[in-house]
Amino acid sequence: MKFEKAFIPYGGYYCSPFAKWQGTLSNDNSIVLGAETAKRWFATKNWDTPLVDYTYHGMTVVQNQCFYGSTWANAIMGMDVPGMTIIQACSTATTCIHAAAQAVELGTQTTPFCFLADRLSNAPHLIWPNPKGPGGEVISENWNMDNINCDPSTGQGMLNTAENVAKLVGATREEADALAVRRYEQYTMALKDDRAFQKRYMFPIEVKVNRKKTIVFDADEGITPVTLEGIARLRTVKEDGIHTFASQTHPADGNAGIIVTTKERAQNLSSDPNTPIQILSYGFARVERAHMPAAPVPAAQMALDRAGITINDCKVIKTHNPFAANDLYFAKKFNIDVNTMDNYGCSMIFGHPQAPTVARLVMEGIEEAVMLGGGYVLIAGCAAGDTGAALVLRVG
Repeated sequence: MKFEKAFIPYGGYYCSPFAKWQGTLSNDNSIVLGAETAKRWFATKNWDTPLVDYTYHGMTVVQNQCFYGSTWANAIMGMDVPGMTIIQACSTATTCIHAAAQAVELGTQTTPFCFLADRLSNAPHLIWPNPKGPGGEVISENWNMDNINCDPSTGQGMLNTAENVAKLVGATREEADALAVRRYEQYTMALKDDRAFQKRYMFPIEVKVNRKKTIVFDADEGITPVTLEGIARLRTVKEDGIHTFASQTHPADGNAGIIVTTKERAQNLSSDPNTPIQILSYGFARVERAHMPAAPVPAAQMALDRAGITINDCKVIKTHNPFAANDLYFAKKFNIDVNTMDNYGCSMIFGHPQAPTVARLVMEGIEEAVMLGGGYVLIAGCAAGDTGAALVLRVG
């Protein structure tokens, strides 16, 4: 299906800075912090209210009282509208945007808001009663680490999936190291001129330290510089693998928001009505078990086919790349230059707070396309369970 009616207003989105886990954002409920940030962002827009008629609340790590999910977040934002909470691992933002675009396309909603917020820091340790256990021993789960280290359908961790995919295309340690350095160089492009590029979409968070003190968190935290000399000193995480800690992402915290609406309303809300942003298509896939980083390829191909274009028509390509293997495989399968993708930032470098991750990639893709005079934007990424999702946008 190719969308005809779903648009994103230019400037109708924001993303907070990302903080490496156990950093500045580690103690705040992500729903509350994200909703308060979104409320402040809406206040800067001076849009007529009521504006939003539905919300898609994306999260992946449970928070205290998340039973109420979207309705609680909406109340904090001052929106007396319904919504739904979506948990779709690393493709949560892609799924929310797709759901919003479908609603606008069908005419069931006019201006849905995709609200993405996650906190991987201090993730819960859950227990369930087990009366049949010896001595009443409980069943327990570390929400983050247990699931990162073991997909229950395969018994394998996410790093294993990356190494499996690297072997499919003969990717080497040298290629992974070189790519990590290149991705860091691309990230630093966004820091030039006092972070001019990031300030096109990034919105600061106000963090309450105590009852009397509030700090403004306005730049990414916990980014580690990547050099070939530095990587050379690192061992691969798996003895027979290609990935070091420098060529994979790190857990993070953050939030983001994106408005999806009709063409006419997008023009009215846009900071530049002459810059239309149309959502064209969505793609999805599930690949062979324990081969998660391969999934963005068929998902991207589906999105491209539905949009009626090829990858060579894309002005900008952004990928969620938790491992170097993701992009090495993607580039080899599509026969493109891996060094030209992911300008200005990617999750391998700025971190992975899950729900907001791809939302940030969408914004960076839009802003890069605007700087280039418009064109097609492809955003693709993998997600837990050997799945992938992709979007194609047309800017200008």
